Order: sequence, then C-alpha cells, then structure tokens
Amino acid sequence: MKKIITFLLIISFYSCTSTDDGNHILPNIPVNETVYLNLHNALQHTGGSSTISGGISGIIIYNIDNTRYIAWDAACPHLAPNKCTAMTLEGLLMVCSCDKSKFSILDGSPQSGTKYAARQYRVVKDGNTLLITNF
Repeated sequence: MKKIITFLLIISFYSCTSTDDGNHILPNIPVNETVYLNLHNALQHTGGSSTISGGISGIIIYNIDNTRYIAWDAACPHLAPNKCTAMTLEGLLMVCSCDKSKFSILDGSPQSGTKYAARQYRVVKDGNTLLITNF
C-alpha cells in the first residue's frame, strides 16, 4: 500500500510540472499568417529576412536555407509591449529599439540585456507559401 501511495504522489508531482518559460510579460495572442514568397524578394534567398505585420509587434521571418524558415515576434520579450518595443534586424541579431537588448535570429536566445528568449512561431513551407502560426 505504501508503494502505491508513493507512486501516486510521484506521478501527481510530475503532472504539476509546467513547461511555461516564466515570461508573463508578453500577451498570448493567436497568430495565423500566410506569407507568399513571391511578394517578399528578400525571403527568396538564403539569409534573407522580412518583417510582416501580425503577432504582437510584427513578425520577423528569416530564410535559413531556402527550405527552412524561422519566425519570431518582433516584440521585445522582456518589456511590456508599447511603441518602442519592436525589434529590428541587424545582421544575425534582433535588437530591441528601447534598450538595445540583442537576440539571436537563429535560436532567439538573448545575447545581452535579459534572460528571456524571443517568442518563436511555427513556420510551415508549402510550395511558395509560408504558414506562420502559434498553434
């Protein structure tokens, strides 16, 4: 009987574990964007990028190798959204316009200024179309 109770306690402990990254600054909003590559010349080449509307402060899209694309919300992940919290792309870094915090375009990791990573969205390439979602 003690083994069963111990087993149930262990299972209940692990079932309460959260995968939340601890960032409660940015709101969770639905994202469902379609991008036509023929309308974005920069995205047609490896290393190309483009920023589109959508998400919280826009969405930064990066072409990794013409078959894989990544997308990040342009909102600075460590600041409440406002007019100055949109990131811009400088080389392989996304830079927050408010405080110059930097994030890697390749994995969203903070390079300076914060512990929070950029918010990533799922990208599915279907022919000449990118589908960007967060669900």
